[in-house]
Amino acid sequence: MAHASLPRKSTNVDMTAMCDVAFLLLTFFMLATKFKPDEPVEVRTPASIQEIPLPDVDVMLLTIDLKGRVFFAIDNKNMRKSLIENIDQYKNLGLTEAEKNSFAIGSSVGVPFNQLKSYLDAPPDEAAKYSANATGIPVDTSVDNPNNELAAWIRSARNTNPKLRICIKADGDASYPSVQKVIKTLEGWKIFKFNLITSLKAVPVGSAAYIQAQAAAEKKQ
Repeated sequence: MAHASLPRKSTNVDMTAMCDVAFLLLTFFMLATKFKPDEPVEVRTPASIQEIPLPDVDVMLLTIDLKGRVFFAIDNKNMRKSLIENIDQYKNLGLTEAEKNSFAIGSSVGVPFNQLKSYLDAPPDEAAKYSANATGIPVDTSVDNPNNELAAWIRSARNTNPKLRICIKADGDASYPSVQKVIKTLEGWKIFKFNLITSLKAVPVGSAAYIQAQAAAEKKQ
């Protein structure tokens, strides 16, 4: 009995459409990616065994370096524009639109109000040097002290976005009074909940935290 022969088909696959999609995705990610601005100072945070993830958005970051200088930053570009407009009106700084835009696309700020206009007006390369040699934002233990400029930044930021999560990133060798001033400023605005950023270290074997972690791992299995 004769068998019907099936026609042979080519095994070649046209990859043109896949290549087009790959390049479209690559182009999209290149254009849509937001690069994180460089931090003005290097901070070596203390180590901790606690592992709590930080929020991805609506973050106010207060950085304290080894010298006790304080830097202020928020992550939302649109909110940064509203914030600098609030600060400009509150402190009557007379900032131009270009200077406000410079703040909106920048990273941390660590200069007093009387130097802020010059800092925002400087070209990017000079602004980086400016930040490296900055004196930091003036801070005190009382929010009523006119010299406590960090209190003004926190006040305006909270007015702009009440949902901000506050994180303190302090150098492990920073002096305690420098960190205490920042915490006292937060307390002055009735802010008692904030995150301390640390680096993760291994849990000591045999400790209560180690036993708890082992028990949690066994439950997952």
